[in-house]
Parts: sequence; structure tokens; C-alpha cells
Amino acid sequence: MSRVHSSRKGKHSSKPPKVKENPSWVTLSKEEVENLVLELAKKGTSMPMIGMILRDQYGVPNIRLATGKTVYQILKEHKMLPQIPPDVSALIEKANNLKVHLKAHPKDYSNKRGLTLVESKIRRLAKYYIRRGLLPPKWSYTQ
Repeated sequence: MSRVHSSRKGKHSSKPPKVKENPSWVTLSKEEVENLVLELAKKGTSMPMIGMILRDQYGVPNIRLATGKTVYQILKEHKMLPQIPPDVSALIEKANNLKVHLKAHPKDYSNKRGLTLVESKIRRLAKYYIRRGLLPPKWSYTQ
């Protein structure tokens, strides 16, 4: 498989072990994990951060194994999904940081190129999410 923005091939990434059931050392029940996910979402925590907090602070290595559902499915079930998917919002934040940097350093051409690459990723993801119905049909990324 090749990389998105280069002509080179990339290395394979590590994969989590193939575990089919929740580990026995997890003490939280299914309902407790779901309630923690909902509490963290009410505080405004993003979906990836919810998973990391549950892993690091509560000892839940995998939410899907603990509840049978993903964080996305739990939030969708309770109608608490964010308006913009978390990967798109992270890319938008990255683009904004690059724009601030380019205002201070207008001749930084490598970061100018990085900004165009990030913006193209945003547009590709937006097309995908519009097709899937997770973003409104008229949504567009404006610079």
C-alpha cells in the first residue's frame, strides 16, 4: 500500500492482538462503561480522547470488547454525536495552526505545501462523510 502524498510505499503498522472477549481483570460492567462514555461526552471530550481516558484511568483496554459497541455507536444511540466528525475537526485545527504559522513566517514554503496537503485531506474526508450522511450535503471547508 502506498502513502497518500508521496510516491513511496509505507511500512505496515502494528495491529492490536486478536482478542475476542473482554479481559477478566476489567472490573467495570457494560452499563458502567457506557455511562462513563456518556459522562465524558457531555463534558465535551472527543471520541478518541474518551477511549484513551477509559484505557489509562479506568483500565478498560477496548470499549468494543467491554460493551459490544464502539464509542461512535454509543454516542449515536444517545444522540450525542458531534456535528463534525473528530478526524475532520482535528485536521481543521491543524490547518488553522499552519495558517497562524504562515502569517508569522510567509516564506516557509514547506509549511505552505503542508497546508495544501492538509486542506486536500479535509476535502477528501468531507466528500466521504457527505456521501455517508455524517455531514450535511452543503457542508464545505472554507479557507
